[in-house]
Amino acid sequence: MKSILIADDSSTSRLVISDALKKEGFSVSETCNGEDALNTAKKTLYDLVITDLNMPVMDGLTLVKTLRKLPSYKYTPILILTTENLKEYKAEGKATGASGWIVKPFIPNHHVPIICKCLERFKNKLSLSPL
Repeated sequence: MKSILIADDSSTSRLVISDALKKEGFSVSETCNGEDALNTAKKTLYDLVITDLNMPVMDGLTLVKTLRKLPSYKYTPILILTTENLKEYKAEGKATGASGWIVKPFIPNHHVPIICKCLERFKNKLSLSPL
């Protein structure tokens, strides 16, 4: 069973994402900010991380940068899920090591297949190129 870590300060977003992923058979852990996600990721190895961009304590870009410094997360797909859709934000996400960018709202029928594709693409840990 593939495991996914979600970092989002919105409890509603976490619930929608988590429920949709659990229905597809994924094991899901939830955190409410980047710092909690980082601490959780250091204890458990996840197959994929989904992070919001704007969160208190530690934002999503800082989380991505910090996770990429850990050997165990060098090739793990990390998706940024946010309301931000500007090219500048996406470029910054790519530069920090994010594997992809998903714009909220999270739509299960649309976004779950993207997450599955991302997991498939990275299963051999051969590429860090964005989706």
